[in-house]
Amino acid sequence: MHHEQHVTSSETIRDIVIGMSDGLTVPFALAAGLSGAVSSSGLVVTAGIAEIVAGSIAMGLGGFLAGRTEADHYRSELQREYNEVERVPEQEKAEVKEVFAGFGLSENLQTQIAEEMAKDKDKWVDFMMRYELGLEEPHPNRATKSAITIGISYIVGGIIPLSPYFFVRDAHTALYYSCIITLICLFIFGYFKSKMTGQPAFSGALKVVVIGTLAAGAAFLMARLINGK
Repeated sequence: MHHEQHVTSSETIRDIVIGMSDGLTVPFALAAGLSGAVSSSGLVVTAGIAEIVAGSIAMGLGGFLAGRTEADHYRSELQREYNEVERVPEQEKAEVKEVFAGFGLSENLQTQIAEEMAKDKDKWVDFMMRYELGLEEPHPNRATKSAITIGISYIVGGIIPLSPYFFVRDAHTALYYSCIITLICLFIFGYFKSKMTGQPAFSGALKVVVIGTLAAGAAFLMARLINGK
């Protein structure tokens, strides 16, 4: 039971990271690009909100489809394993023995375990799914939960770079505040993301900041170039 909670938690954190990562970067780049072309914060806010809504739906739908694909793949492999223990039980027993051979168990003990396991088809198949294929049964609501988590995380991330434009009428001035706020948030986000994934925290945070800066800078310069400014 504890193991399943751990897996669910990890998947939720992964979804938050996916949503926040794009949510911070894409609207930031859009706002920067628009700020290079227009002077009204109102236009940036309108376009930014439209992008956040569209982006959150697209990202959430992507998460939902990924979750459904994962569930469909699991069911397909589960059915295949049930068919194999019916058609070629000796081959499946040999595969069980191979797993335990990897743990250093004696051949006699491998055989005993394989024969004992074969008495319960459901547990036998569950063992093969976990240790032969490395597959865990997805939570029934995994796809929906993933879609909601990614979508909300994208919205939260997207509001951060857009927030100064709600209070500052001049888009160019608002961009300065947006850069400061967003880069700080990108650093914090990158730091904790790297800590959770076991990567060097400081260098990981800098990488996230650099990516966000490059995206926003490219969008801003392109907008200025197109407008001949």
